[in-house]
Amino acid sequence: MEFHSSSKRMGEEEPRSPLPSSKKQRIPIPELGFFHLRPLTGGPDPPRELICRRSDRVYIAGRERRRCEIVLRHRCISRRHCQFFLDGSDRKLQLMDGFFLTDTSDLDEIRRRFRSAGEGLASRVSLNGVFINGRRLPKGIAAELTVGDEILLGCWKPSDGNCRIKYGFVVERILFSEVTGRFDTKDALFPKGNVICEDTALCRSEFEELVPRAVFLLNELRSILGCSDPVSYLRSSFNLDHHGRRTAEPEAERVVEHGSKEIHPLDTEKRSKLGATWRNAAIEVISSEESDRNVVGNYEHGECSMNPVGKSEHTHSQSHPNKDVGIGCYSNGKTFFLNRLEFMGPGTSDQHAGITLPELLHPIESLIRVFIATFTCDVSWFLSCCQVPNHLPITIACHSGERCWSSSHDSRTSSPYVNYPNLLLVYPPFCDVIAFGKDRKKQGIACHHPKLIVLQRKHSIRVVITSANLVPKQWNHITNTVWWQDFPRRTAPDYSALLGTIEDSKSDFAAQLAGFIASLITDVPSQAHWIKELTKYDFGGAVGHLVASVPGIHAQSSCYLDADYCLSAQQIVHSKSVAGKFLGYVHASVVGLSHRFHAATDSNCAQVKMLASLLGKCRENSSGTIEVLLKRNMNIPADANAVSILVADLNEFSVGDAVQLGFLPRDAAKWVSPLSDAGFFNFSAYIYPKEALAAAFEGGNMKVQLILRVSQGPKFSEISRLIQPHHVASLCSLLSSIQRCLGLWRLQEVLSRYKWLDSLETDFIYGSSSIGTSVNSQFLAAFSAAAGKRSYQYPESEESDPEWGCWTAVHESRNPSMRILFPTIERVKNGSCGIQPFRCLLSLSEKTWQRLRTAGIFHDAIPHPCNRVGYPMHVKVARRRFVSKATMSSFGWIYCGSHNFSPAAWGRTAVSTASSLRLHICNYELGILLIAPPSDTSEGTDGKTFNLDDIALPFVMPAPKYQDSDRPATAQAMREAVAVLQRDKSSAAVAMEEVNEDIPDEEEEVFEASDYFTEEKEEEKIYAEMLWSQVDSES
Repeated sequence: MEFHSSSKRMGEEEPRSPLPSSKKQRIPIPELGFFHLRPLTGGPDPPRELICRRSDRVYIAGRERRRCEIVLRHRCISRRHCQFFLDGSDRKLQLMDGFFLTDTSDLDEIRRRFRSAGEGLASRVSLNGVFINGRRLPKGIAAELTVGDEILLGCWKPSDGNCRIKYGFVVERILFSEVTGRFDTKDALFPKGNVICEDTALCRSEFEELVPRAVFLLNELRSILGCSDPVSYLRSSFNLDHHGRRTAEPEAERVVEHGSKEIHPLDTEKRSKLGATWRNAAIEVISSEESDRNVVGNYEHGECSMNPVGKSEHTHSQSHPNKDVGIGCYSNGKTFFLNRLEFMGPGTSDQHAGITLPELLHPIESLIRVFIATFTCDVSWFLSCCQVPNHLPITIACHSGERCWSSSHDSRTSSPYVNYPNLLLVYPPFCDVIAFGKDRKKQGIACHHPKLIVLQRKHSIRVVITSANLVPKQWNHITNTVWWQDFPRRTAPDYSALLGTIEDSKSDFAAQLAGFIASLITDVPSQAHWIKELTKYDFGGAVGHLVASVPGIHAQSSCYLDADYCLSAQQIVHSKSVAGKFLGYVHASVVGLSHRFHAATDSNCAQVKMLASLLGKCRENSSGTIEVLLKRNMNIPADANAVSILVADLNEFSVGDAVQLGFLPRDAAKWVSPLSDAGFFNFSAYIYPKEALAAAFEGGNMKVQLILRVSQGPKFSEISRLIQPHHVASLCSLLSSIQRCLGLWRLQEVLSRYKWLDSLETDFIYGSSSIGTSVNSQFLAAFSAAAGKRSYQYPESEESDPEWGCWTAVHESRNPSMRILFPTIERVKNGSCGIQPFRCLLSLSEKTWQRLRTAGIFHDAIPHPCNRVGYPMHVKVARRRFVSKATMSSFGWIYCGSHNFSPAAWGRTAVSTASSLRLHICNYELGILLIAPPSDTSEGTDGKTFNLDDIALPFVMPAPKYQDSDRPATAQAMREAVAVLQRDKSSAAVAMEEVNEDIPDEEEEVFEASDYFTEEKEEEKIYAEMLWSQVDSES
């Protein structure tokens, strides 16, 4: 493809004479706009140059060089194929197939023609047509174009053997500015040199070069007024230090912007002159601000991390070469940002300008310790990129199939860097119940997939949730989301916040964060101090809600259980005398039951009969459980933490009449006993009597469920004073074990607090780089139901039906509730870096696509803003949007984080043999849920409310729906595309692409029919037998 600027254009005015330099005049500048087109040539590496054209002129694209401003050399293109017109009055970019047979230079007449679509005028259309986003443009229609639209000229069907290569454009930018000013042309005109666009007529006179200056200044002022931290913006824009002094200019040139739209960069000399007038004002503002405070940006609960006064700035070469990292960043938590890709210049406060990893950590010198959770990691790159001091304590939890499935606690950690003695890699455990055959030696489908960064400083702590793994490619070359918020230090530690719930507080952020981190380090006691550190900070100002997933088969929250007795170090204590606030439940089990009721020791079933008699006298509660007694066994040498489990008639309780069932498992007793002995927590217990009797009668190794009720102990209020190091590890185990809503159930728990009217819904979308292999109508319905979707409007569901109002797979099949955003194979093939980067990120099986294609729920994922088009996206973003009929304001919610759209990440619901609902989750995941509640919500918001539309999504909305010919970038489709390239490329080029594939597949889930109840593990049997032998010898 080639394109040229012609000296003759329709609607072009004669160039004006330069103004006299000796006079100052007020000159009205007409509305001026630009549009940028990126050419499409069908190859794997499309041209990087943009075609830039101005408003109020007609531009013809075609094959004939003499009559066309944009020339495309291909036999499928007509001599004059189509014409573009950017109306500076209506601010619309329009496109018509063909051309008008009569020319005119009258701008008003040109506008009339396009507005009336040439009605009554002779015109000629192209032979092979114009296609916009896959649809052919009808004859005589002027279509309005928007950013992201794909325009194809000529044959567009892949099946056409004569036109395998596509020719056309993608609309990258549309820019408008309206300027009226008073300038001294002698002092203000730019020196001749670079032009702002390829349209030479635009820069034909010196006067017209005033336009880019005015556009630049106006947009800088808009950016200052619109950003949340103007002082930081001024400093980052002109590289000022804390004293307002100018530092070294970055090599990357600034870009003239309008909102998120860009035009060509200005050279250094012009940029210097453009900013000279108001740079002094910026210095004055910063100097004035910093006379009142040493560090800028301490708004609300956050810190804008700047260099301390007098400290030197640093640069780094690994992540973004030659770019300044001496600038921190600020976020109020009400939106998420995107990472800054390597080709971009220094960012601004705009949401999509981007953030780098070093900026998130700056200033690195003030960090006390760092916690990171990631899937894949390149630790060496991280240390050099962020210039991490070698003394800084860093904990990185990451994925390793072998280590995470290992039963050995020694496999849970490694310290591979001698020069960084305080850096520890942690490999979180995968549980037995999700392994194949419930045998961890066989492993299973599981993934440690969160992307979390916690940065602790003396006076604040920053929590970062991103979709980027700790590898350079994902931070530098692939679009990812980044959310963060800073939280201030408390005057005194608050341990109650670690066990808060969403019902009894406005925010359970601390409890969710502590519980998730505890689940990652539960097998690494040396890292339990992270739980203690979290109590020192106030997370009450959190804007979002954490949504976590942890591998396992999770039970629904038990209904409230009242307790009569609780565990004590001295004796069995009546709980009413030490009643404390209820905190939650822990699901455990009884081990060693087979020892007492085995046929060899109970040949005449006397023990079983006694147990049956006692169970018959016990009072069942509404959940079908009975309370049992917990008794400390302080004098058993085998385990000083041993806890016995007894059954007794609590109405006429006597220790001598109780029957011992067994013991708490060692893993539970090791933290229950220390916390109970210290008086920090009270523990009561419950079992299902029918299950216990069945296990006793069978005499086998079936594990019996035990529910532990946790409440505050008599010394709970004094934890911060009395807690010892071994208590911290026990507390970490408690937090990792206590029941929390996870995955889909967590989404439902948070969103069910609000009333979402389906009639006000405008869109419900999920954009993800991976779609699970087992996604079907059942999972789609479960996700929609968790998101608040109801079926009241469907008459076939009666109110007497127990599932009345529930959104089910039947409803989903009849009326799909949501849309999935996933790139088409054509979009991938046109990627800026070829197909290979997408192959390493995108995951959608052909089988899943064939299963879902008839539902019509797939839409193309077009990156936004437009400068990210052609680069892979690794985002996982969901949004459900509503519009109020009364105020026309938007509300709803947005999720971003690590959860791909899959049952492995969010969980799949199943019913166990006990008819209780379970949630099967395969992965560790973490994300943030941002809610703009309905205007009629009764809950206080403490200024945290915002308009949902204030959060810009990383893809174009509304996303274009797949056409019949569209196909997603499935693994099979990308393999076929690579095979075609291999035939066209040299083997060396293909080999180079294959070497770049360094990001492994993140998930591939297969669900087995499984149940919660399992047999005792061999180590549990050995532990129980050892305890029984010492108990029997005492008696």
